Amino acid sequence: MHPPTTADALLIVAAFSRHPDALAWARERLVAMFGPIAMELPAFEFIHTSYYQRTMGVDLRKQLLVFQRLTPLDQLASHKLNTIVLEDELAKSGRFPEPRPINLDPGLLNLGKFMLATTKDKDHRLYLRDGIFAEVTLRYCDGQYLPWPWTYADYAEPFVREFLNQARTYYKQRLQQEESRRTQADVID
Repeated sequence: MHPPTTADALLIVAAFSRHPDALAWARERLVAMFGPIAMELPAFEFIHTSYYQRTMGVDLRKQLLVFQRLTPLDQLASHKLNTIVLEDELAKSGRFPEPRPINLDPGLLNLGKFMLATTKDKDHRLYLRDGIFAEVTLRYCDGQYLPWPWTYADYAEPFVREFLNQARTYYKQRLQQEESRRTQADVID
């Protein structure tokens, strides 16, 4: 008996920095790594915590990038490890004064939830591998993504959740395209 299959998910990477050049650099590197961007939430002021000020500075801006290519759920840890490499690369370049000029947080969106990868363990997170944990950041219920008590404040913002609803609509279209492509391939065989 084969294990059940799950639909691939939509990859969304949150990028934040105080430097527009760092965000542009990250965007270019992420496109090279994950393929074309389907949609994005323009950079917004990240004022929800002072946690990152010591390593990233002040006046942070955050954007969400949605990638066209769907990805298997079991790749979330790999995506986080790859974005850590990018963060380290930019930090070591010496182009910016902060020890961490960019933060890249990959997440996966499917019809029922939006989940993030992190290196920080908490009671509500599951260990994936290689020091990477996952959390369900938002759940889809009654036509919208809803926060949990542990959801980061920026992801609980109505405009961010509305953007993720739009990404969900795009994701449903991509699933239909993939199903149509599989059906056509089956007919040809």
